[in-house]
Amino acid sequence: MHKASVREKAFQLRHAGYSYSYIASKTGLSKSTLSDWLAAVPYSANKHTLDTIGKARATSGEAKTQVKQSSLFKARQEAENDIGILSKRDLFMFGIGLYLGEGSKTANVVRVVNSDVSVIRLAIAWFKSLGVLRGQFGITLHLYPDSNVQKCLQFWSETTTIPLGQFAKPQIDRRKNKKANRAGKLPYGTAHLSVRSGGRKEFGVFFSRKILGWINSAMRKAIMMRA
Repeated sequence: MHKASVREKAFQLRHAGYSYSYIASKTGLSKSTLSDWLAAVPYSANKHTLDTIGKARATSGEAKTQVKQSSLFKARQEAENDIGILSKRDLFMFGIGLYLGEGSKTANVVRVVNSDVSVIRLAIAWFKSLGVLRGQFGITLHLYPDSNVQKCLQFWSETTTIPLGQFAKPQIDRRKNKKANRAGKLPYGTAHLSVRSGGRKEFGVFFSRKILGWINSAMRKAIMMRA
């Protein structure tokens, strides 16, 4: 059975009332990482935490957590209002930015790589808005030696709605210099989403060149706006 991810374990421990120091010792994660991941998790110190750090420190920690959560909620509400309703043009430009950061810059390949399923789903939505059909997508998973291959395939297929028949054989990273807990942090590996032409010439090499053209044009015009 595949072990729960380090991230899942961290959330479970925080929900149970453990301190960042304790969670760090059990997961190998830094306190800064835990602070980013767990900031929005409701926190009330359990008996172990109270016995370890004392009631005063625990109470102070809970108060700081409440202040931070209040700030996070306010920021998210303001951000939601700032974004408003997205237009097709917004999605188009958002996709260009996404591809600039996560896409292949090789002139004959259209590919987005990420371990975050939300990013891959956004890429799929963007490609579909450009006319790509679901049957043109292909996914190759990059996994680790202790990954549950079938579970990972099932996860990505269900969350992206891409049929398993469009998945290539997963690639297993067996490099000895990789950190031992890397697989735990990426329980489902990394997805390499590619677009195939599928007999549609406009989505072959020309599509890759066009995306790179969009990126260059957008970057140039954005720079000029700041001049």
